Amino acid sequence: MAGHSHWAGIKHKKGKADKQRSKIFSKLSKEITVAAKLGDKDPAMNPRLRSAIQAARSANMPKDNIERAIDKSSINTSSNFENLRYEGFGPDKVAVIVETLTDNKNRTASNIRTIFQKAGGSLGTQGSASHNFNQMGVIKINKSEISEEQILELAIEAGADECITKDNIHEIQCSVNEIYNVKKNLEKKIENFVSTEIEWIPLNSVKISDDQQEKLIDFFDTLEDNDDVQNIYSNVEIRNN
Repeated sequence: MAGHSHWAGIKHKKGKADKQRSKIFSKLSKEITVAAKLGDKDPAMNPRLRSAIQAARSANMPKDNIERAIDKSSINTSSNFENLRYEGFGPDKVAVIVETLTDNKNRTASNIRTIFQKAGGSLGTQGSASHNFNQMGVIKINKSEISEEQILELAIEAGADECITKDNIHEIQCSVNEIYNVKKNLEKKIENFVSTEIEWIPLNSVKISDDQQEKLIDFFDTLEDNDDVQNIYSNVEIRNN
């Protein structure tokens, strides 16, 4: 049930993206800054930065914002951001993985724990929830870029494991270690990408009632409102009512 796992993707469908435009830009800017700081400032030489910029463009982030985020990597040398993962169970024992980018892990851990507890969930140790998921490289391309037949052929040639077309997106899945090699091959034919990320795909999706879903969406929204949170994954199947 790939695609049901990643809250950002679901949220776009539910039309919440517009309301949270500045939040989205803030998270994308942070990823661009960190990618530029950890590698080359030339996107052609830095796959992580290139992917971050492509995601920012897909979200219609202005060019000035992107350039400012890259420049910030040189100015702001004192703060060191870390990628940290939190695992646990949300309302109704739904498995949840939260990926953060933080310069203060004590603050982040405390905030994430509080959000879980207030929603009636609990944080667990690493591995407590992730055994319900497969970690995969996921590359998303807008359907308007290339036909279903062409992308399937291209994905096979690029070394991908899976190619799924749904709604307005072609989703290409591959092993985590191969994501940038597959992306490089796709870039020979495709210019614009929606996103290139390492995602947690649930092994099995669980179905919940409408009331439970409402409670869970509030929980995800609260998590996403936290500045340190970059991505949220769960094994629940969210329906678009």
